Amino acid sequence: MGDTSSPRTEGGWRMTRSEAVATAHGTVRGAEHEGIRVFKGIRYGASTEGANRFRPPQPPPTWTGELDALAYGDSAPQTFTRLALGGTKGNRPPLGEDCLRLNVWTPGCDDARRPVMVWLHGGGFEAGTGSMLLYDGTNVARRGDVVVVTINHRLNVFGHCYLDDVGGDDLAGSANVGFLDVVAALEWVAENVAGFGGDPGNVTIYGQSGGGRKVSIAMAAPAAQGLFHRGIVQSGSHLRLHDPDRAAGLTGRLFDELGLRAGDVRALQEVSTDRLVDAQATVRGRFSPTLDGVVFDRHPWDPDAPSLSAHIPLMVGTCRTELSNQVGTMDPTTFDITDDDLAERLARYVPADDVAELVDVVRRTNPGASAPEVFFTLVTARGYWLDSVLQTERKAEQGAAPVYSYRLMWRTPVEGGRRITPHSLDLPFVFDNVAVAPDMVGDPTEETAALAHAMSESWIAFAHTGDPNNGAVPPWAPYDLDRRTVMHFDVPPAVVDDPHRDERLAMSRYETQQAAGRALHR
Repeated sequence: MGDTSSPRTEGGWRMTRSEAVATAHGTVRGAEHEGIRVFKGIRYGASTEGANRFRPPQPPPTWTGELDALAYGDSAPQTFTRLALGGTKGNRPPLGEDCLRLNVWTPGCDDARRPVMVWLHGGGFEAGTGSMLLYDGTNVARRGDVVVVTINHRLNVFGHCYLDDVGGDDLAGSANVGFLDVVAALEWVAENVAGFGGDPGNVTIYGQSGGGRKVSIAMAAPAAQGLFHRGIVQSGSHLRLHDPDRAAGLTGRLFDELGLRAGDVRALQEVSTDRLVDAQATVRGRFSPTLDGVVFDRHPWDPDAPSLSAHIPLMVGTCRTELSNQVGTMDPTTFDITDDDLAERLARYVPADDVAELVDVVRRTNPGASAPEVFFTLVTARGYWLDSVLQTERKAEQGAAPVYSYRLMWRTPVEGGRRITPHSLDLPFVFDNVAVAPDMVGDPTEETAALAHAMSESWIAFAHTGDPNNGAVPPWAPYDLDRRTVMHFDVPPAVVDDPHRDERLAMSRYETQQAAGRALHR
């Protein structure tokens, strides 16, 4: 092992080895930096390659002696995209099927019983990693005296390939094994986090985009109950699951693309990782959590909120113009549209006959908004915001644990401000990692420091007590169907009752974008 106490260079800073921590499968030793202990790449499950591919997660191997936990482990096989893994200064992680890994940041490996915050990364159900520099938990752990955990798990075809009708009992639940990996990580937390100074009885799961979707479905998953005690959904309200017939059709096309006999699961398990990544990218459709009757017996938030998590406090929110990220990135011409272009552009997202009325509503609520801002506001409202409102309303209707609503309103100055308040803009502020995201929020300023303070403190307060109120924000009441109180995160933050009411009422004529089995966004 060598010297376990002398400083060394690691990731650009001087590192000292931490104390060793015993887990249920062996002892790990991480690093210490400025009072925070960091453990990276800990296995919470066995490799998922070969015979374990498409199976529920299996226990990790045990070991003797001390295992170094100094470097991130593999992330799930995937196709790299700017939206999932790029767009911020940081690392591009190695990929592989030995990806059931987690990382821990803690102020102390003691008996302090700190709140635990388990981060579920974004990227839809197709891509992403918990090992991004943007998700480094050092600042949150220090600011909030909490334990931060980030995880990697199976994605896309590796995590959501429906084989129940051809794979037998051994592969039951195959369409949801990526989510079962999340459950296995939470089981690891329950069993081991006390050794890292955490309280297994006070666990918050939170995530953005695809991570918010994982939080959403965890609220409705019997397998996850008892493993977490609060939830935060950031730009990822997932109301409905894949239909089994649709999922089976996707699997059939995968067999065809690979030139395999339909239903030959063993051959599918032997296909190389790279070939399977390429094949699933070619097949039209997304491999996603499925209403399989094994892991999920109902849609998570449609037609109502899941009763089994009625006792769990929840926060739900979005960014004002989410799709200025995705749509703006895929089609930069949207930043140059004029009023004359709005009818044609918006008819791709809402009925053509409704466009004029909807544009008028947004013009009234956003005086002086440019045509691109009107466009991004409306397409975001039809997708992200409507689904978040539906989820929040349904949680409030239960009349049990509270739900708190927020919206990020701060406008980024990056790219001349043309992205306004895009998808993922919340991340540097929630993690108090503004300094590593200049391409998202610009150089650090008093404004970015103030917003990071307000948002990270609110998330930390919620993790401690299930109530996000703290000294950095004005009094924030839970959402109800009378007042509809929403926290607007801006500089300064403001509490508003039923903000953008006319936009909300205009969108209420539509059902969730997920109802037709497709989504405008992930």
